Amino acid sequence: VFNDATFLKEVQYTFVNFIALSLLIYEAKNMKIANFFIASVMVSTAVEGFVPNVPLHSSRAAQSSKRAFVAVKMAEKMDMGSDFGTAMPEKPEQTLEEKLSSAATDFIANLEGRLKEGVDAPPELEELRKSRDDNASPSELAQGIYVLMIESGMLYDEDPEDGSMSPTQFDIKANLEVPEVKAEFAYLYKYGMGLIGQNLIDIDTCKSIVKDRLIDRTGLTPEEFDKWLGY
Repeated sequence: VFNDATFLKEVQYTFVNFIALSLLIYEAKNMKIANFFIASVMVSTAVEGFVPNVPLHSSRAAQSSKRAFVAVKMAEKMDMGSDFGTAMPEKPEQTLEEKLSSAATDFIANLEGRLKEGVDAPPELEELRKSRDDNASPSELAQGIYVLMIESGMLYDEDPEDGSMSPTQFDIKANLEVPEVKAEFAYLYKYGMGLIGQNLIDIDTCKSIVKDRLIDRTGLTPEEFDKWLGY
């Protein structure tokens, strides 16, 4: 992973599946699925539709198990065998900047709306808001969304009853052998590689984010982290 050859190979492997899922997600969002984020799916974006899922500790097993297919299931629910959608006028094609700006706006609003009363948002939320308001580059917006996705998943628990979020007390380092914990870190890591595959962030930026915001939370070295995830 932190060997560039290995890292690039995994990017190429991940990119095919990432784009296939992204296409379904983008279609689903364009059809305005109500509450599409469903507590773990937070935002759509970029080239064909990039949807960060936020892993939340209190329902870790349930969130991890449905993360891989929730977007596909939502897209399937919209397929009623009707051609009504084809009769509607096509929407103007958005630019990459517009898609990412819209994605940032959706993500911010969704996260703010789910924080329990009195719970502060992570500082990365305001950083992303500023980047959006300052018309930051697509790369900066994608990076901000990715970082906020990681932090919101690492810092908060989700109430299984209403989806609201509160600060977590989950001990990551003490639970590294829990399969769902490993699955979350693998998902977040591969998500970053998907951004590389879409040319939204560069390899060095992704490696820095992974090191500072994922690896360091496990207490592992980069080499141990690779082995932990099976690379």
